[in-house]
Amino acid sequence: MIPDIRTGLGFDVHRLVEGRELWLCGIQIPHSLGLLGHSDADVAIHALCDALLGAAALRDIGFHFPDTDPQYKGADSKILLRNVAELLSKNGWKIGNADITICAEAPRINPHIPKMQQVLSDILSIGADRISIKATTTEKLGFTGRQEGIAALATALIFRD
Repeated sequence: MIPDIRTGLGFDVHRLVEGRELWLCGIQIPHSLGLLGHSDADVAIHALCDALLGAAALRDIGFHFPDTDPQYKGADSKILLRNVAELLSKNGWKIGNADITICAEAPRINPHIPKMQQVLSDILSIGADRISIKATTTEKLGFTGRQEGIAALATALIFRD
């Protein structure tokens, strides 16, 4: 019998603008620009939500938390991730691990990674050692290189006993 193990991939992008806070992996990062979106625009959590939902074949973040619904205006993405984790659990899934890559020229992400891992660990109820967060630049190429936005990719492994 083949064990029920699945992987999912998530991707998200948001524009950087003045007058918004910058939230990544559930923590506020000091920066002169923030991400524009209907919620707090945490691209890393949004990508992770899509990776988890995709692995379970439960559609995507926009299906569950549409930006046309006023209840999600300014929403804390940590709550969205908690809801995704609960949905997976109700469907019999457990989270094995998550791997997130954040693409941004600025600000520097690396100093914040341990705190990010702990925040996501607490939400997902898995060890921080099962959450990988990496930061990279695009060597000043494209919209991330011009500091017009931030992109994030995430993969996740889920399983059923």
